[in-house]
Amino acid sequence: MLPHPNNDIRRIPSEKKKGIIGSSILHIIILILLIVVAFVPPEPPETEEGILVNFGTDETGLGMIEPSPPPVQEEASVPQPAPAAETQKEKALLTQNNEEAPEVKKVDPEVERKRLEKIEADRKLKEQLEAERKKIAAEEAERKRIEAEQKRQADIMNKTRDALANSKNAGTTSKSEGDAGGTGNQGVPTGSVDTRNRGEGSGLGSQGISYSLIGRNVRSLPKPEYDYQEGGKVVVEVSVDRSGKVIQARPGIAGSTILDDYLLKVAKEAALKATFEPKSDAPAVQKGTITYNFVLR
Repeated sequence: MLPHPNNDIRRIPSEKKKGIIGSSILHIIILILLIVVAFVPPEPPETEEGILVNFGTDETGLGMIEPSPPPVQEEASVPQPAPAAETQKEKALLTQNNEEAPEVKKVDPEVERKRLEKIEADRKLKEQLEAERKKIAAEEAERKRIEAEQKRQADIMNKTRDALANSKNAGTTSKSEGDAGGTGNQGVPTGSVDTRNRGEGSGLGSQGISYSLIGRNVRSLPKPEYDYQEGGKVVVEVSVDRSGKVIQARPGIAGSTILDDYLLKVAKEAALKATFEPKSDAPAVQKGTITYNFVLR
């Protein structure tokens, strides 16, 4: 007997439904297993794992052996002092309401006066040293000027000496004598033909000495004693008392053309030996000058 066709048609949906249900149950079981087994995190290892890195003291090094670490010195434990009881002063500081003003030191007037006097003395000393420095600089400049003038005069004298020597050797037909360029003999009518000092003035022209002391004549003008191969003019400032005695002499003042130590010395010695006419109405100390013209010997 053959099965009825309608029974086969009904059986097909029933089989399909069973397959879907079975497949769903299988997936649910797999999902539960994944949740229980696969999604459980592993327990952490008992020790950490990784790459060892050598922590040294420099980026570069030499050798393959790690040196022994220095012994670690155990710091002695310093016992902490037990908190002491607060003193009365600390309690007072904790309970005071007004801040104490800083103590102002009293300045002793005598000490302050001495300090100010010292500052003033230092200032005056500094000014004095500065003035002396400027004076020395001025004297040095004057000395250099005189040395330059001496050199110029020496050059002129050398040229003149050479010219005179040449003229004596060659002979001359000149009818005049002098250095001003005119005709005749240069000088003054009351002068002497034996001297080469041709101008007017007070002093001993034949000895190359002149003086200037207002209102007083000279009694004695000793000639400097020297034997020296230098020439020039030395002006000496003299201080004369009322009796006519020279009590002080300062050689090498303005007007001198040479500042040689030896010539200054002999000029001073000669000036101190000079005497002038006494004058009762003269100043107690009258200043004048004596000029010595030194010539080459």
